[in-house]
Amino acid sequence: MTPDRPGQRNSLDPHLDRYAARAAGMTASEVRALFAVANRPEVVSLAGGMPNLAALPLDSLADEVASLVRQDGLVALQYGSAHGVPELREQICEVMALEGVSGHADDLVVTVGSQMGLDIVTRIFCDPGDVVLAEGPSYVGALGTFGSYQAEVVHVAMDEAGLSPAALREALDRTEALGRRVKFLYTIPNFHNPAGVTLDVARRAEILDICAGHEVLVVEDNPYGLLGFDGQTYPALRSLDPDNVVYLGSFSKTFAAGLRVGWVLAPHAVREKLMLAAESATLCPPTLNQMIVSRYLATHDWQGQIKTFQLAYRERRDALLAGLAQYLPPGCTWTVPDGGFFVWMTVPPEVDTKAMLPRAVTARVAYVSGTGFYADGSGRRQMRLSFCYPTPERITEGVRRLATVLTDEIELAATFGPVNTRTGSGPQVPSPDTA
Repeated sequence: MTPDRPGQRNSLDPHLDRYAARAAGMTASEVRALFAVANRPEVVSLAGGMPNLAALPLDSLADEVASLVRQDGLVALQYGSAHGVPELREQICEVMALEGVSGHADDLVVTVGSQMGLDIVTRIFCDPGDVVLAEGPSYVGALGTFGSYQAEVVHVAMDEAGLSPAALREALDRTEALGRRVKFLYTIPNFHNPAGVTLDVARRAEILDICAGHEVLVVEDNPYGLLGFDGQTYPALRSLDPDNVVYLGSFSKTFAAGLRVGWVLAPHAVREKLMLAAESATLCPPTLNQMIVSRYLATHDWQGQIKTFQLAYRERRDALLAGLAQYLPPGCTWTVPDGGFFVWMTVPPEVDTKAMLPRAVTARVAYVSGTGFYADGSGRRQMRLSFCYPTPERITEGVRRLATVLTDEIELAATFGPVNTRTGSGPQVPSPDTA
């Protein structure tokens, strides 16, 4: 949108000509845009990845928080260090040790959720026009962050074993041949959001070797690593190459998302820059929230609580997979995650999941179109289905509703052609991709 004429401000946004160029890359994610309708009680939401907080011991947590404020309120309610509460940083090292990471508390920076960690990492490494490699599809919040710093995302293909080493080599060679600078590879190796797949252990060292050979940093985002449904954990990339991996962690999925406590473990030389970036963003992360997490880790069986989460999410995953197998029309395929929150589904070529979404919401079921997880608009044949929040019974009903919408869409396409070729039947878009 441009001003009405030179020198005149736009009538809808009088500040339009004042924004920095980077503001053009700030757009609402498709997940956030869905929240207003997906959270209506009559809609079964298979869209948002909200943790199942009903599994938490809320009564004992309430007592602990009250005790914390009574005993240590003068500290908990005061400003703190941008580095984070020392006791919590030591405890985070114990948490990461479960995946083979032997980090030092001094190299940890506590953040307001791992999203802040991703933001400050991107801020200190990326100039406008730099290239970030990311799996295709990739986490929508990461794509928004990269866009806000005017970095260009180049997607790297995955398969059922996670990020493809061959595709990574090809992407690096192609990008470097164009004279472009790749700053880092962003990857979610465990129980991927949105794809639900896990990077094969045999591939992990190969991926790290490829990046090291091209002098490309690796940013490992690992919010789901302890949520394997069989209790399994995988070696973190950081455990295999401490000098070239920045690790992002979070308590949002293993404790409480609303506390917004995450962390960054970086090579020692990077730590100081991260602290300066964190200080400029928040001055200091909330001390009270950090101390609540620290008290929880010290006084509760947090590993037992994680097992409770694992069982709850496994039950919900099983309900989703059973519903898909029972109700979905032919031509649909999906991933089978062994942990985390998400299933990634591909629909027949004649279906456009973004164009179909309003009809699904009308049928009282919500998902996220695959287009939200690609920087280039791909993914119109895909959708992300989240099983973490609804009850198993609601999940089954949601899949039944979704299957009805899909079946109707396939029948309409057989009669009138795909949605992108039907006049007045939805937005006019290119033919759905097969990514």
